[in-house]
Amino acid sequence: MEATPEDQHSHQGCQDNLNEFRSMRDRMHPHRMSAPSCIVPPTKQLVIRPYLVPLLPTFHGMESENPYAHIKEFEDVCNTFQKGGASIDLMRLKLFPFTLKDKAKIWLNSLRPRSIRTWTDLQAEFLKKFFPTHRINGLKRQISNFSAKENEKIYECWERYMEAINACPHHGFDTWLLVSHFYDGMSSSMKQLLETMCGGDFMSKNPEEAMDFLSYVAEVSREWDEPTKGEVGKMKSQLSAFNAKVGMYTLKEDDDMKAKLAAMTRRLEELELKRIHEV
Repeated sequence: MEATPEDQHSHQGCQDNLNEFRSMRDRMHPHRMSAPSCIVPPTKQLVIRPYLVPLLPTFHGMESENPYAHIKEFEDVCNTFQKGGASIDLMRLKLFPFTLKDKAKIWLNSLRPRSIRTWTDLQAEFLKKFFPTHRINGLKRQISNFSAKENEKIYECWERYMEAINACPHHGFDTWLLVSHFYDGMSSSMKQLLETMCGGDFMSKNPEEAMDFLSYVAEVSREWDEPTKGEVGKMKSQLSAFNAKVGMYTLKEDDDMKAKLAAMTRRLEELELKRIHEV
């Protein structure tokens, strides 16, 4: 039955009376109201096991954090417990908010209510916020302007270059440009080593072959630079022999012998220190 004007007037009067009886405490401390989530609840029910949450990586929204690396690590954890299908995206959508802390969590809570419907939507908003255009351009410049550091080994240089590429997966450079940027940034000694190992025909390779060969040269140079136990033992024996020989010079020490001894001592210390760090 439709409400009459008298009924509506009576209802309004009751509301006014209730407001009149509200105390100062009630008025100054209103009841808590939860802001609606930016994520639209999925229609399909998905049970999340409590033990999963502590295993998730965290992201705080700091400049030093890489949002792409965070998403990859997060997806790796989810893939461990859920394989494929539509349910994997539902799991990611429900679990991802648990990974956000501090600034990142404040950002998520500030999004427009019910504006996120899928895992793809959430990824896009997350990357738009924490991987803005100026940061992308900065990382792309690190790739295009890459150069070797002084006294840097070729494998160290290559690893640093690959880190720059992985930090910006959507850099947009073709493979031939990636090879060109690295080659241009190599020192002359690195280029000589590269050309020697490929018989002087590096530039005749196609982009994929060139990229693979650079990786191969870096790996080989690492093996050359890593001492074996036998090498360390041999140097210790040589050092002992030199020490014994030097001890025979009671009146006049051989300057050349001392120089060799000092060089060998330094090399042995470097080898021992490197082995300690590797362990």
